[in-house]
Amino acid sequence: MNVLVVDDSGAMRKLIISNLSAIPVSIDFVEAENGDKAIYQLKLKEYDAILMDWNMPGMSGLDAVHHIRALGFNVPIIMVTTNTERLNVIQALKAGANNYVIKPFTKETLIAKFKETISKTIQI
Repeated sequence: MNVLVVDDSGAMRKLIISNLSAIPVSIDFVEAENGDKAIYQLKLKEYDAILMDWNMPGMSGLDAVHHIRALGFNVPIIMVTTNTERLNVIQALKAGANNYVIKPFTKETLIAKFKETISKTIQI
């Protein structure tokens, strides 16, 4: 399984990867630090899931979700963000995100949301 982790914080990318590594399935993680780099990575390789921060320099996570969907990619996208407003959640889902995780999160919450989102396309 290929998973793209997009966040401008290297520490947050490592935390997400560490948490998801507890799932007993082989996952190849690729990291990107903003929306522009995420789009670049999507053009190089097929992904089974994307975990996307919202607030990043350059292309924001929300803009990246719009762009990814406009390019025709159907990969499941989970927003992982500090944006807690209901309006933000609605915006992300309307843009094409499949799920939403609020920072700070627990390992159990992240894994549960990941499995819930991925189970619609892949058996894990």
